[in-house]
Amino acid sequence: MKNFFSLFALIAGLISWQQSHAQLLKAKELFTKADSLRGTLTPLRTCYDIQYYHLDVKVDIDRKFLSGSNLFKFKAVENFDRLQFDLFDNLSVDKVEYHGQTLSFSREHNAVFVDFPIAIEKSKIDSFTVYYSGTPIAATRAPWDGGFDWKKDSNGKPWVATACQGLGASVWWPNKDHQSDEVDSMLISVAVPNGVMNVSNGRLVKTEKLKDNYTKYHWKVVNPINNYNVAINIGDYAHIQETYAGEKGPLSIDYYVLKENKDKIAHLQKNAQETLQAFEHWFGPYPFYEDGYKLVETAHLGMEHQSAVAYGNKYQNGYLGRDGSGSGWGMKWDFIVVHESGHEWFGNSITAKDIADMWIHESFTNYSEALFIDYYYGKEASQAYVHGNRNGILNDRPLQGPYGVNREGSGDMYLKGGVLHNMIRTMIADDAKWRDILRKMNQHFYHQTVNYEDIVNFVNQESGLDLSKVFEQYVKYRSIPTLEIKKLDDGQVACRWIAEAPQFHMPIHLAIGDGEWIRFEISNRFQTIPLKVERLEDLKVDTYNYYIGVLK
Repeated sequence: MKNFFSLFALIAGLISWQQSHAQLLKAKELFTKADSLRGTLTPLRTCYDIQYYHLDVKVDIDRKFLSGSNLFKFKAVENFDRLQFDLFDNLSVDKVEYHGQTLSFSREHNAVFVDFPIAIEKSKIDSFTVYYSGTPIAATRAPWDGGFDWKKDSNGKPWVATACQGLGASVWWPNKDHQSDEVDSMLISVAVPNGVMNVSNGRLVKTEKLKDNYTKYHWKVVNPINNYNVAINIGDYAHIQETYAGEKGPLSIDYYVLKENKDKIAHLQKNAQETLQAFEHWFGPYPFYEDGYKLVETAHLGMEHQSAVAYGNKYQNGYLGRDGSGSGWGMKWDFIVVHESGHEWFGNSITAKDIADMWIHESFTNYSEALFIDYYYGKEASQAYVHGNRNGILNDRPLQGPYGVNREGSGDMYLKGGVLHNMIRTMIADDAKWRDILRKMNQHFYHQTVNYEDIVNFVNQESGLDLSKVFEQYVKYRSIPTLEIKKLDDGQVACRWIAEAPQFHMPIHLAIGDGEWIRFEISNRFQTIPLKVERLEDLKVDTYNYYIGVLK
């Protein structure tokens, strides 16, 4: 019977591999030239390093129309006379200007190719300005689809926001639209009709009254920022400010809420202060002290716009009043404040170079929810929340997407990713060390772009464990490993892992009866472990903290 199960597991594994391989081939066939132009770092994109943008736009709300410019200040990485920037082709490139001269350009899908009159030499600091206009794509279900969210508040006043993660910032403004190149600093100037204001990232440095019943708001960002984080938020806002006593000193907290909701501000204040306290404990100082921390009320549910977190959870705990984990612990805090603020560390400070590794952002941020619970309610509550989140895991596709085509992996990157990190914490079995790893990670990769190997190698080095195959199985394959256990004639126990990752090995905690948990290193080959049982039912496997299958 045991041999039958082994054969069955092998056949099931082969079928799973064939299905995954077929799905990958099918996905590759669906990638278009537009996907490659957006997702691939060609020499026309790597030849220049963005250092500064000045985005200067006017928003005509009645016409749902944009017009303006963006200054690209860059450093030449190589000698070049041609480069690519990005802007969706429904928007018009009106002019590209270089030192007073209008440059020729061509367009292919959402990529724009600019030709310079002379070669720009390596290491030179230079700039050009793109003038553009048009009607940007309207989001029908922000933030899950990208573009402009054109709404009105209950008083009929305009309430407008941008959200473009995944789809890309070039859906509404011209830029080098690839996550690997974060601009060092930025000025965001947005003109809006009088009667409403614009809130963007960073700090408000100037308000300028214009002649045509418009007001321009100038926001300065002094830290590196990814393109998809750059945001416009237009509304009839009330502004409340307070100070958080953080690890690096006083941190300004700004709340921009609709005037009609000003009396609900206490809910945000409580959640923001508690979130910053918990996350500075686990991850280290808030990464953008210089730009401050803001919560900005939006009609859509929320987004991690750096230093200007979009909030639309309607001043209630849970995720729109629900706890997806079913544990009850998700109803103790406002999901959007906690989750989107967690992205300030994972996503905004530590950023994936390719959207294929978006799992880095979402897995750690999902796990940050559990760590928030841990900080205020204890580890047992935290683990109950993580365990409950398994109910939403689909195991439909790998967490990691294909590189170079602007595609992310499975939505399991949230819940399954959080479960993965809780497993690693369990494997390390030293909570002080685990906290130290998370804080060191944020220090080591502070304001940097990273990839899969960066994260895996760092965790391996700091934990002292070889977790490469663990990450490989849970991130690069869709299925979970199965622990096969058998009892030998003398009562000893033999185990092995069945998994897709070649030479898979992973620690596991086992116990006999009510005995203490013991961690064993198990490979994909049967090995005898120093435990004896009369019945296999007496052997307990920690399936509460390990998301695995068990075959006895």
